[in-house]
Amino acid sequence: MSARSHAIDADARPLVSVVIPVYEEERSLPELHRRLREALAPLGRHELVYVDDGSTDSSAAIIEGWAREEEGVVVLVQLSRNFGMEVAMSAGLDFAEGRYVVLLHADLQDPPELIPEMLESARGGADVVYARRIGRDESRMKRSAATAFYRLMERLARVPYQGQAGDFRLMSRRVVDAVREMPERRRFTRGLVAWVGFEQVPIEYQRAGRTQGRGASYPQLLRLAADGLTAFSDVPLSLATIAGLLTALVSGVAALVVVVLAVMGAVALSATLLVLLALLFLGGVQLISVGIIGRYLARVHEESLRRPLYLLDRVVGRSEPAEPG
Repeated sequence: MSARSHAIDADARPLVSVVIPVYEEERSLPELHRRLREALAPLGRHELVYVDDGSTDSSAAIIEGWAREEEGVVVLVQLSRNFGMEVAMSAGLDFAEGRYVVLLHADLQDPPELIPEMLESARGGADVVYARRIGRDESRMKRSAATAFYRLMERLARVPYQGQAGDFRLMSRRVVDAVREMPERRRFTRGLVAWVGFEQVPIEYQRAGRTQGRGASYPQLLRLAADGLTAFSDVPLSLATIAGLLTALVSGVAALVVVVLAVMGAVALSATLLVLLALLFLGGVQLISVGIIGRYLARVHEESLRRPLYLLDRVVGRSEPAEPG
């Protein structure tokens, strides 16, 4: 991808760009588009940047139709394959030209009608307005898993804690440009935005349940949680060290107690059984520690490859990514 040869005039920028990553959302897209157009109409000039993340249904075709009918308003960014939600959002940020940029999922769980209120807060001086969930119309298991993740991030992560805030947020241009300059390949966008700093304020809302389309699977959510923790915390590495020290201490004390009891004739133990149990215990702790360290090494290896974050198939409604600044 080549950058534009000239910076975009600030006055020529849309007021708001909405970045919507899309994967297999053909059923929810018409309703989402209608609600977005109604919510943004009073705001003046705006744009909708739909990023098709390798959908196999008719999502890209639907968006392409809008891009050709609403030239200058709708942009289709189609990736060469499915790169994942985080990368799709990063691609959308590269093409968003607005003075303010909103990240919004296509599943209708986050209400587009909140965007004008978020913009009002941003005009009051905030660089980031993030939507914080005060309730979820989702399964108990998913709510419990999400709550556990956010509590873990609060305790372990080296970024400001924002409560149960997902990707739905509005950012100023300087925040968007700062996030775009970050070179990470494994992205955790909400963490990157929180890391930037500046004034960040919440807006609370009740999150709707998914009625159409296909949400992220539990393995995908677990992988995202692991990426978030390893990207913004080294506590797991410390835990591995602590676990090793505690294991050695407990093993030493237990061995001493067994020897004393054996000398006193209080127990009759099999040396083979003791050795087997000790090896199994220590081996399990070592595997856990190696697994944690391996997770961090995998991140280092992926960053060292220096592959592009994503590849474009085509763009409809825009020929080049936005110029930073």
